[in-house]
Amino acid sequence: MDFGLSGRKALVVGASRGLGAASARMLAAEGAKVFGAARNLEAVSEWSQGLDVTPVKLDLTDPASVAALGAQMAEEGIDILVNNSGGPAAGPARGQSAAAWQAAFANMATSIFSLTDLLLPGMIERGFGRIITIGSSGIISPIPGLALSNGVRGAVAGWSKTLAAEVAASGVTVNMVLPGRIATDRVRELDEGKAKRLGASLEAIEAESRATIPAGRYGKPEEFGAVVAFLASQQASFVTGSMIRVDGGMLRNH
Repeated sequence: MDFGLSGRKALVVGASRGLGAASARMLAAEGAKVFGAARNLEAVSEWSQGLDVTPVKLDLTDPASVAALGAQMAEEGIDILVNNSGGPAAGPARGQSAAAWQAAFANMATSIFSLTDLLLPGMIERGFGRIITIGSSGIISPIPGLALSNGVRGAVAGWSKTLAAEVAASGVTVNMVLPGRIATDRVRELDEGKAKRLGASLEAIEAESRATIPAGRYGKPEEFGAVVAFLASQQASFVTGSMIRVDGGMLRNH
């Protein structure tokens, strides 16, 4: 199937590794001209050799960096925006400082809200746009020990669905993709942290996690990227305001 992405321009945030890199690779493979935004430009250059991917500097913790890239990409005429922010440190809901909550919201929510606002006018003017935000299964079923992520990503989900209704008539779709246990560096780091806390082996933690997934395995990053590419496609023009789970059936009651 031709997704109709040839000639489209995409900005993928957090493209140095993991789900961001996988999404950028798939969009490029489908013919889009991709701008891979990250702090680590070398990492983007390494995985994107041979693909139409241009590394661009972005630090989501710096509002000036967000504003500068947003203005640059608005001039470029971005059709597809993949919002992707790293997760905050693990921890309980109880006892988190106001500063921790404020930093998590600024880095994971305010930054992508601002970037989206800068790119939306061009999308609306051209009558085509795709806003795709990478979330977490914790939005639907909060993950123990990831209170900051659960809380802030829940707020992002509310923003995404609200925005979807506001711009749907302009040819712009707004969706979220919720990963379950995808085999990325971030998931491995979380598994390693849990193993250390419990005094268990990494292999034991991974086996325990796989047992909760009906598919019996962790997902592959490229499987996640394929869903992002579909939501960016011409064929997905009637899909908006949705949250698509990519979790191997892990959340069975939702």
